[in-house]
Amino acid sequence: MSANDAPRAQQPSAAYDSAFLKACRREPVPHTPVWFMRQAGRSLPEYRKVREGIPMLESCMRPELVTEITLQPVRRHGVDAAIYFSDIVVPLKAIGIDLDIKPGVGPVVEHPIRTRADLAQLRDLTPEDVSYVTEAIGLLTRELGATPLIGFAGAPFTLASYLVEGGPSRTYENAKAMMYGDPELWADLLDRLADITAAFLRVQIEAGASAVQLFDSWAGALAPVDYRRSVLPASAKVFDAVAGYGVPRIHFGVGTGELLPLMSEAGADVVGVDWRVPMDEAARRIGPGKALQGNLDPTVLFAPTEAVEAKTREVLDAAKDLEGHVFNLGHGVMPSTDPDALTRLVEYVHTRTAR
Repeated sequence: MSANDAPRAQQPSAAYDSAFLKACRREPVPHTPVWFMRQAGRSLPEYRKVREGIPMLESCMRPELVTEITLQPVRRHGVDAAIYFSDIVVPLKAIGIDLDIKPGVGPVVEHPIRTRADLAQLRDLTPEDVSYVTEAIGLLTRELGATPLIGFAGAPFTLASYLVEGGPSRTYENAKAMMYGDPELWADLLDRLADITAAFLRVQIEAGASAVQLFDSWAGALAPVDYRRSVLPASAKVFDAVAGYGVPRIHFGVGTGELLPLMSEAGADVVGVDWRVPMDEAARRIGPGKALQGNLDPTVLFAPTEAVEAKTREVLDAAKDLEGHVFNLGHGVMPSTDPDALTRLVEYVHTRTAR
């Protein structure tokens, strides 16, 4: 990136002094802020109503619908941040990759990337490719006011896993075969995906997002040595590309307890922790200078309220000495979760942690 291309730091927004952004910056907060991954989604009846009959990818390209869906959990639960409603494959669709999100399956790619010639499918992403994102974030920031909006994108490894496998996988045999068997092709694939991901995050930040989260959903399938050699450089490139904007950068993956120090090293300001590692142990692994996000097991929300509160106290107690803590689940809200359980959880965390 040349000096002329370097991002300029955003001016402080109405959300700058929010509890969420203060926690991300490791500053004192009036209460521990709360938001939930997948807070906008199938757990909400109002979401199911507005999405009825509209395919997932199409719903991500309708600014007014995106705005409504993003706002729903803010209205209902009183969370401390909204997260932009989209999908990690949206930028791939925007550059012309032939893919679809099939109900009950997930993203399916018509022509998987398996050879160097296949890389030609991955052209640069321009703001014009995702003009609906800019429009939707403009609508959202006006509605949200002092509530921060989190932008997000899929990390290069997770995007690569879908592109190489052709769809969801439990074993990632094709992706790992490329990573081990043709490391140069793998590196070039992730480097291109890093550029696309960074461009997608820049669009969101420049439109008004107050923070961004990079989801490396499937990085937990990797050993630390492979993550360091074959994944970390691309994730670091993404974080470096948006560093100049001055917005908090969050990094999250599932089953990544062994990778937490490396994911922190990639450049995030906030490291997300799933439910497998207690917050105090996660802080020990990550080291000083980072805020942490997490990490109630999403399935706890199916238990009685007393049990939810007891497990929530465990998370809060383990996080009490952290430099900054954003309360979240250790993964996304499950579709059959009772929305009232989420509303009660927000209220409980706010009351329990009031300074």
